[in-house]
Amino acid sequence: MPFLGGVGKLVGDSLDAYYKDGEPYEDYNLDKQGEGMFWAAVKNPNRHDDPEANACDKQPFWVNEGDVPEEPLAVSPRILAEYAYDELPVPGTEIEMKPAGATKVNLPTWVWLDKATFKKISVTASLPGTGLSATTSAEPVSLHLDPGTGDARTYPASGDCEINADGSIGQPYAQGKANDTPPCGITYLRASGSDRPYAMQATVTWQITWTSTTGEGGDLPDGTFGVTRDVAVQEIQSVNR
Repeated sequence: MPFLGGVGKLVGDSLDAYYKDGEPYEDYNLDKQGEGMFWAAVKNPNRHDDPEANACDKQPFWVNEGDVPEEPLAVSPRILAEYAYDELPVPGTEIEMKPAGATKVNLPTWVWLDKATFKKISVTASLPGTGLSATTSAEPVSLHLDPGTGDARTYPASGDCEINADGSIGQPYAQGKANDTPPCGITYLRASGSDRPYAMQATVTWQITWTSTTGEGGDLPDGTFGVTRDVAVQEIQSVNR
């Protein structure tokens, strides 16, 4: 820093003493190349005006490859896991229904999800050059049905359809099962009216877990993703003579 004159030399000497002359580093740890690196504070460019963006004021420090620094504000395996959580490509909740779109009072509506698209997914986030990485996985565990009205009966009664052994949920409707009780579905007990269909909601719960190269791991908050379907429920008309 020649433009600062004596102040620049003073700062330079201080840095040399810290990183070059053995207090506490020697020759900038050049003899340890490939075994680790210096970590330094970096401000989030989107948070320059946030006082917490300046909270990490520690000088650059050495961390051996694969180690987690003893610094509360440093990137950790859990932070990497949380970053991977945000990048999970969770598929949309595309349920199948029979009847689809419109049904009749007291006629069971079957609901199911295909096992082909309803499966466990994972994302790995890593910090280049450090040997640190974390893998976050999401596994579907149940589908919750909300009929959109209190005048309905869900199957099961809780509205929570558990995942089958093959990864699917519920059971596809087959010819001749119109009056059977579906393993996952709804029976509406009152007509919705022609201008106001019921807003039926189907929400999938995904169980989130993570592992890391350090052996750390655990659970993250479950994720819930859903879809809303308009269901028109009609009264069956009969004529007696």
